[in-house]
Amino acid sequence: MVKLNKVDEQVVSTLKNSDELTLAEIAEKIGESEKKVFKSLRKLFENEIIDCTNRKYKLVKR
Repeated sequence: MVKLNKVDEQVVSTLKNSDELTLAEIAEKIGESEKKVFKSLRKLFENEIIDCTNRKYKLVKR
């Protein structure tokens, strides 16, 4: 299991409550820079926690 930092947890929590969100929408909702959120999204995507379609992110259905 991958270790999640504070930003990762905020991103996952935000996506749990939404269908799909863009990078900018996630950054605005959690109050972090797009750069920090992008790093988090990349980590979450590489670990198959989230999925991306047309630059919209969502949690992987498990």
